[in-house]
Parts: sequence; C-alpha cells; structure tokens
Amino acid sequence: MTSDDLPIGRRVARWRVRRQMTQQMLADRLRRSKSWVDKIERGARTLDRYSVIQELAHVLRIDPEVLLGQPRGTPASTPDGVDDIRAALARYDSPQAPPRTDELRRQVGHAWLTYQHAHYGQLVRLLPGLLDAAQGARSAELLVQAYRITSSLLVKLGEVNLAWLAADRSMSAAGDGPLLAATATISVGQALRAQDRDRLALAVLLPAANRVLPQSSHCGDQESGDRTARKILDHEGQGEQRGRAVGGTLLVQAALAAAGCGEHRRADELTDRAAGVAANLRRYDDTHRTTFGPVAVELARVLVAASRGDAAEAVRRHAIVVRREGWRRLPAEYRGAYLIDVARAYLQVGDVRGAARALVDADSVAPGEVRCRPLARTVIADVARAQPAPAGVARLATLVGLTR
Repeated sequence: MTSDDLPIGRRVARWRVRRQMTQQMLADRLRRSKSWVDKIERGARTLDRYSVIQELAHVLRIDPEVLLGQPRGTPASTPDGVDDIRAALARYDSPQAPPRTDELRRQVGHAWLTYQHAHYGQLVRLLPGLLDAAQGARSAELLVQAYRITSSLLVKLGEVNLAWLAADRSMSAAGDGPLLAATATISVGQALRAQDRDRLALAVLLPAANRVLPQSSHCGDQESGDRTARKILDHEGQGEQRGRAVGGTLLVQAALAAAGCGEHRRADELTDRAAGVAANLRRYDDTHRTTFGPVAVELARVLVAASRGDAAEAVRRHAIVVRREGWRRLPAEYRGAYLIDVARAYLQVGDVRGAARALVDADSVAPGEVRCRPLARTVIADVARAQPAPAGVARLATLVGLTR
C-alpha cells in the first residue's frame, strides 16, 4: 500500500509521529479529546469536513492535500535529505583532519548563495557535509553561519523543531561575541516565529537589537536620534555598519513577532525604529547575510498591516514597494517568501486574482520557494479553490500535485 492509498486516519497518525507528538499532545492542540484523535486514526470516526482537515493540517504543519492523499508532483515535494541533516546535527565527533579555514569560508559562502537563490534541493544535499566540516574547523564565525543556514532552510521546509535546534546551536557557538550572538538571535527568532511562539520570539529579539544598536536608535525623539546617528556614521567603519544592519534586522523580526501576538502598535513602533536605522545605513558588505535596508523595512510594513487585518493597507503598500529600485536587488528567496505572504493578504480582501498574480510572480522569481514549501502549497490550494481557478494558479496547482 502506497502512502496515497492509506486511509486519512493513518496519514494523520504518520504525520503525528513524524512531528513527535503523542495523541494527547495532538488532542490538546486541537482542543479535542484524546479519544477523538484515537478514533480518527483508527478510522472509527470519519473525517468528512474540510474545515477539520484544515485544522489538523495546520497543527501538523502540512497542507490539507497531503492528508487527503492527493498526488504530489516531483518538483514540489519536500527535498529528500532532511534526515541526513538531522544525523549531522546529532553527530558530536569532529573529523580527524579539519578543513582549511579559507576553504570552509568558500563553502559557507556557496551555501548562502544557494539558499538566497532558493535552490533548496541542492542545499539539502550540501548541508550535512558543511555541518561536519564546520564542526571540525572550530571557527565560531563559520559554525554560527553554518547553523544559521541550516535553521533557515529547515524553517522553509516546515521542520520547525529541527530548525529551533540548529538556531540554538548557533547561539551556543557564538559564545561571548556580541555581534555574532546577535546574528544567531535572528535565526532563533525566526525559528520561534515558525513555531507560532511570537511572544517568546519578541522577548528574544528586542533585547538583542538594543544591545547592538546605538542608544540614539531607540530614543523617543527619532529626528534627533537620526541627526546624532548621521554624525556617528561619519566615523564608523564596516564593522559598525554591519552591527547596524544586524540590529535593524532584529528590529524587523521583532516587529513581525509583535504583530503575530497582536501587539500592533508596538509592531508599528518597531518598524519605525528599523526605518530610522535603515535611513542612516551606508553601503556595507553584507557579511552576516541580513539583506537589511529601507526596502526590507517597507516589506515588513506590508506584512505588519496584513497581520493586524488591514489587508487593504497591505495591498496598497505592496503596490508601491515592488516598484522601488531596491526591490529587484533583494535575493530571490527573500522576494519569493514575501510574495507568498502577500498572496495571503490579497486573499483576506477577497482579491483572488491579486493573490494569483503574487503566487505566479513568486514562482517566476524563486520556483523553489513555491514548489518546496508546505506553506506555499496551502496558499496555492486556497487560491485554486476559486471557481474558476485563475489560469496561472491552476498551472501551479498541477505542478505541485494539488489537482485531483
């Protein structure tokens, strides 16, 4: 019997075990009884309401079509090899011949570029060897980066518990280095947000931002702070600029976390602070892969607006920011992930065609972002249910195996 032939209850049980949940844990998250879960898994109770299937899929962090057993297109399936990454994270022994630092630095740079181009299948294959090499080299900087790449990829693939482990390893590897610890905190915040633990993420991200940003960037008088910051910038080098970029990224992540836990005014305040940092940021080499700048802050404003339910404002801001020159300079991964979030905002205002355009644009920018991520599949399914389904999304649904 193939996985597609399994009864839906058996699929629920398989994904529950894969997510390392007991029946009681799943029941608690669904606000149902353990007996209800047991009957579903044994087939004694029928799952005949799509809303319930959606609820189950959300808790299990998969899209509903996986539970329904619809065929999965090869280009859209989660890349094989996550178990190899898990095994690499579980190894504590170091190779006998540590790699040369310059060679390891080249490998880390290549891994970052692979991630930023959304070549997730290729990156899944690269990471086990990279983790082994980084652990053997004993370079805190490169080890932090290797763990950060790993955590970021695992968030994309829906493996949020494993992503949290990699992020935590990144923090441990950073040691006492304040800037290195701040970059690791970015991954911790992202992993917590992926687990829907926005309040915890906010509690981690905001103090880290305050530690690396100058006092002027979080005073009440933003204009005065900006003038002070401009004077400071005249004497700053690349190191200080990197610190500002890391701090600004932490503020953006904190704003998204605040929005996620309903603190909308605080989210707006944090995006304003991030905008002040970005406005005073000179050109810098993005060693820590933050992709921070004015456009990144404006994208965050769109997502914050969508989170508080102001989808019309989100759509209005989106139409402006994607016309800015800096938009096209962002990595493909960044743009693709953002466009998927915008598609959800369009759905909130009932604009199915707008959501379809965002998804098609995301696929043209970063196919891996659309075809490998469980989140993207869920949004595609929501748009494809429109009658008639927009042509571009109907094609995407076929590509990711969502059509019957």
